[in-house]
Amino acid sequence: MRSFRLLLPFAFLPLALFGQKIDIKPLKDLSIRNIGPAGMSGRVTAIDVDLSDPDIIYIGGASGGVWKSTNGGISWNPVFDEQPLQSIGSIAVCQRNPSIVWVGTGEGNPRNSLNTGAGIYKSLDGGKTWKCMGLEKTKTLHRIIINKDNPDIVFAAALGSPWGPNEERGVFRTKDGGKTWEKVLYVNNETGCADLVVDPTNPDKLIAAMWEHGRKPWTFNSGGPGSGLYVTLDGGTTWEKQTDKNGLPKGELGRIGLAIAQNKPNIVYALVEAKDNALFKSTDGGANWSKINDRDIGNRPFYYADIFVDPLNENRLFNLYSSVTRSEDGGRSFDNISNAIHPDHHAFWVHPQDPNYMLEGNDGGLNISRDGGNTWRFVANLPLAQFYHISYDMDIPYNVAGGLQDNGSWVGPSSIWRSGGILNQDWQEVFFGDGFDVVFKPDNNRYVYAMSQQGNVGLVDRTTGQTKFVKPVHPEGIPLRFNWNAAISLDPFEPCGVYFGSQFLHYSNDCGQHWTILSPDLTTNDPEKQKQDKSGGLTIDATGAENHTTILAIAPSPADKKVIWVGTDDGNLQLTRDGGTTWTNLASRLPGVKAGSWIPYIEVSAKNPGEAFVIVNDYRRNDYRPMAFQTTDYGQSWKQIADEKKVEGFTLSIVQDPVEPKLLWLGTDQGLYFSIDGGDSWNKWTNGYPSVQTADLKIHPREADLIIGTFGRAVWILDDTRPFRAMAATRGDVLKKDFKVFEAPDAYLAETRSYNGLHFPGDAEYGGANRSTNAMITVWVKPEEKGKPDNAEQAPADKKGKKADTEAKGKEKKPAKRPERVKIAVFNTAGDTIRNFSARLEDGMNRIYWNMRRNGVRFPGRQGGFGGGGGGRGGRGGGNDDPPAGPTVLPGVYKLVFVYGDQKDSTLLTVHDDPRLHRTIGDYQQREAVYKDYAAVIEAAAKGYDRLQEAGKTVDRVNAALVNLPDSTRKMITDLGKAVKDTLASLEKLYTQPDGMKGIQRSADNLQAVLGGANRYVNDIEGQPSQMALLTVAQAKSETRKVLDKVNAFLNGDFVAYQRKVEAVQYSLFKPLEPVRME
Repeated sequence: MRSFRLLLPFAFLPLALFGQKIDIKPLKDLSIRNIGPAGMSGRVTAIDVDLSDPDIIYIGGASGGVWKSTNGGISWNPVFDEQPLQSIGSIAVCQRNPSIVWVGTGEGNPRNSLNTGAGIYKSLDGGKTWKCMGLEKTKTLHRIIINKDNPDIVFAAALGSPWGPNEERGVFRTKDGGKTWEKVLYVNNETGCADLVVDPTNPDKLIAAMWEHGRKPWTFNSGGPGSGLYVTLDGGTTWEKQTDKNGLPKGELGRIGLAIAQNKPNIVYALVEAKDNALFKSTDGGANWSKINDRDIGNRPFYYADIFVDPLNENRLFNLYSSVTRSEDGGRSFDNISNAIHPDHHAFWVHPQDPNYMLEGNDGGLNISRDGGNTWRFVANLPLAQFYHISYDMDIPYNVAGGLQDNGSWVGPSSIWRSGGILNQDWQEVFFGDGFDVVFKPDNNRYVYAMSQQGNVGLVDRTTGQTKFVKPVHPEGIPLRFNWNAAISLDPFEPCGVYFGSQFLHYSNDCGQHWTILSPDLTTNDPEKQKQDKSGGLTIDATGAENHTTILAIAPSPADKKVIWVGTDDGNLQLTRDGGTTWTNLASRLPGVKAGSWIPYIEVSAKNPGEAFVIVNDYRRNDYRPMAFQTTDYGQSWKQIADEKKVEGFTLSIVQDPVEPKLLWLGTDQGLYFSIDGGDSWNKWTNGYPSVQTADLKIHPREADLIIGTFGRAVWILDDTRPFRAMAATRGDVLKKDFKVFEAPDAYLAETRSYNGLHFPGDAEYGGANRSTNAMITVWVKPEEKGKPDNAEQAPADKKGKKADTEAKGKEKKPAKRPERVKIAVFNTAGDTIRNFSARLEDGMNRIYWNMRRNGVRFPGRQGGFGGGGGGRGGRGGGNDDPPAGPTVLPGVYKLVFVYGDQKDSTLLTVHDDPRLHRTIGDYQQREAVYKDYAAVIEAAAKGYDRLQEAGKTVDRVNAALVNLPDSTRKMITDLGKAVKDTLASLEKLYTQPDGMKGIQRSADNLQAVLGGANRYVNDIEGQPSQMALLTVAQAKSETRKVLDKVNAFLNGDFVAYQRKVEAVQYSLFKPLEPVRME
């Protein structure tokens, strides 16, 4: 019996606290916000449309998942967020049954920053639910073709892993709707299928472009003997390779893009990468080829090699590369049609019956044309931005900043004190090019350091736009090597101190005007990995993306100026403890890490310079294991805190909470994780957050917000992580409590502006989720164990094993019904109650919001009038029985006491004034003095109105009691009551609009309008009251006195007379009841 009782509490826990694993479902109310931007979107790699309803569009992002529109691209919803990876290579809608949608994961554009996938997915309900149908190891699926006559037959074109050999590449076929797959076209373990097209009149005829290619962290190769063009006429069972005998170029081939004319399927076009790149054409269905054009047909075939034919005009071609070009003469010449949209194009769709309707996807997002590409509309509400880094400043509200893949560097607000959400126009571009890290000058956030590829860095004045180019130059002319994503870090001790990484560690103490080299070459300096000018294979592509043997991460200790950690892209982990005089390479001490692995992220403890967290990944050499390590002794020993048993996806970022060191946040290729036990166990955060590549993490030191930069879904913020701190500090025990109120973040009496630009923007404008300006408090309610009574004890059995029913019944208690609402009382430092309100609670975490108003007075009126708005506006609405809200409280510290049934807890809350204003306590006190006088007027007016209401109810009660009176007497009393009611109605009109009045009356001539007019002026008092405030309060007094004089005259006159006449009537409440007799 004793052991049973000891185990019982653990059996009822809603959390799996053993090992500090957390059930996150009860935490769903902890708000995570996507704040954009969407104005600079992200790479769109796949498009398909439901032809039975062309307003239904599906698009895929390179790392942003699948999005669906049902209204022609006006609004969009993500439909793939719960799947393990968000990199999309292909989408195919089954046109015979558009509820069937196939998605291939892993983009087919193998640049240095590509994202890989995890198989092919199928939906049977238009994207509501998905099931993985296999091919998980293919890594990239660039094309899907559904047999038009039999939707169970599907072909998948797999490029395979770009980072190393694998067998799972080529063309795969299923004949049973994805239950089983067979590889029907395979060349070798470095050759995948780059394109696959089908004859629209013969689903058994397909043409495949096989491409041999491979990436290493320091180089890329396109082309080889495995590349070639293949044709099948029997649905993929057999294939015939096309060669130079068929008219294709001699020698090794690279990537090939294919297009079949829908109106004349014998006409096929091929963009062929070879020694001399060219456009080829076949007029016999791919059996023979001739060169059409070798000029201006593309510049980076590895990245974009797509060509499309107008479905109604075999001579009109669209070629996608840095530009979108159009040919009207079968490919002999092309004209640019994409000057108004972002360059670098990957996805294209043309309506088969209306070729003027086009959809186009590029590195900057999605565009729609309705006139054949002459003009385009950018879709500005797809937040697919690929952030490499994220940072913050100390403004109120604070700003965030970061750089985007091919979309510049941007600064935007974490929240905004203005109507509407966080709009695209709230973001400011500070640097163009591929954007990487952006960091604020710590003593003046007007200035930021912003970067682009190849180590370009500038100090930008955000107000004027002036930019000072501050990229370091070696004083002896030694060429500097900068990573594509070069490392920059601020000096925690010097406001103008900044570190920057090439192969050396550079330092400036004057904001980049002068640089000192603090280190020798900290990389392996392997010359074999420094041949980026020759990268590309058949077509050179030397853009700086493959720069190698460079510094990736710089982490100066905020606790010791002389301690600096550095990570490189070729596997070195360097540490100095003397400010750069000597360095120690600690890479060999990292357990299980292969030499040459990528070290992109280092997090140093805010308090202990010897404690560091190091992220390692090696997916660029085909090793996708997650790896994160911790040291507390300057790297002499290491503990691996993340591996494939604990988290999914290779690791990218980590941050330690600056207050509670056991609280860690981890970003991986597959999402966001947190640990409350220092990394011993991890919990994936999926509440409102997709499984997206989580590139960077920061904790705001003042707000305790988790700021998240994702590579594919823009910026997210998890507001106020103090509850997670409490979990970590108690090893999860805080969640065993039945009821808990957490430490509250500071709140601000913010003044808010109206809209910018558009007040009613419709549904096509992006609006990032804004944070409420109300004070936020987090409350925990332990979820009830379903089907088990609270406080029940097991009754003992008698000697025969029969339970003592009477004892059991006596001890078992039915679970007390939980109250729907929590009651909150707010006290000032003097102990006075200044506010009472309530909020509805649910099991788990609850966010409750207080609008920082004190108790007010009830305005006269049927619904309480103005001023009676919810003073608490809890997370799920204030209670109707709550006292009305008055003016805002004074800045200061308040105690909030929460009572929930028999549970009670409290927290302190600091309220600040709007930092943009310069109001004093004296200013507020002058408002309080006027409000006190004004409130007395309102109370008197309300009492008068209440008297009228009670008088009316009295007449109703009298009329209801007249049933036993003679008809004449009853009529006399009823007539008197009607006269009283008529008088009441006329008096009520003095207060408010008549009940049931039609129309709108904006300038009502009643007391409620007079009191409301004064209310606006009184609430606006700051310091010396304005003339209008004093005048309107005086007018309110005067009008109230006039109305009350009439009310009192009625109460003392007509109503007293009515009362006396009613009381003079002798009547009984009892109706005579004669005995019943039966004859």
